[in-house]
Amino acid sequence: MYDALKRYLDVAGASVLLLVLSPLLAAAALAVRCSGPGPILFRQARIGFGGKPFHILKFRTMRIGKDPGPLVTGAGDPRVTRVGRVLRRWKLDELPQLVNVLRGEMSFVGPRPEVLRYVDMFAETYRELLAVRPGITDLASVAFRNEEALLGQSPNAEELYVSEILPRKLALSQAYVRQRSLGLDARLIARTVAAIFGWHTTSEQTS
Repeated sequence: MYDALKRYLDVAGASVLLLVLSPLLAAAALAVRCSGPGPILFRQARIGFGGKPFHILKFRTMRIGKDPGPLVTGAGDPRVTRVGRVLRRWKLDELPQLVNVLRGEMSFVGPRPEVLRYVDMFAETYRELLAVRPGITDLASVAFRNEEALLGQSPNAEELYVSEILPRKLALSQAYVRQRSLGLDARLIARTVAAIFGWHTTSEQTS
């Protein structure tokens, strides 16, 4: 019942939000188009439910270059456009993932999907996490909402991400998977909104 009801709420919520937020989506798309050459949407292969790959959708926040650079982005990354910094600050770049939710590739709440490279590095942990749909937000997303600032302090952002940040995020995602419920999902959505607007701080716990 939980999975069926959650899927129903995902579809209903994503449909309503796409309709209500359509002017904001259009404005963001126009801003990205005016920010420089390149597509409006950024598509990247991620590993989803059951280990099936899918393309996550985001508004493009980086300049197009011959060298794609690191997979992670720290604060002050020169690849990020001025428009991209605003979209990232308010998490507006994530809004196209509402389409991923409608497609059934994602949920509002669930472990954040990763690229194959990182999934392979932590294959044992991901066996458990890939048993549920990935999400737009989860406890790890809230706890590490300042991830870019942390990465920006390291001379090797990807090394820091793999050795310290990702293992902690995966532990939080495991805690979510083992305790998931509609009540927990509602609290995590509320915490995500609060974190975006800086209303309070949230510790690394599921209660």
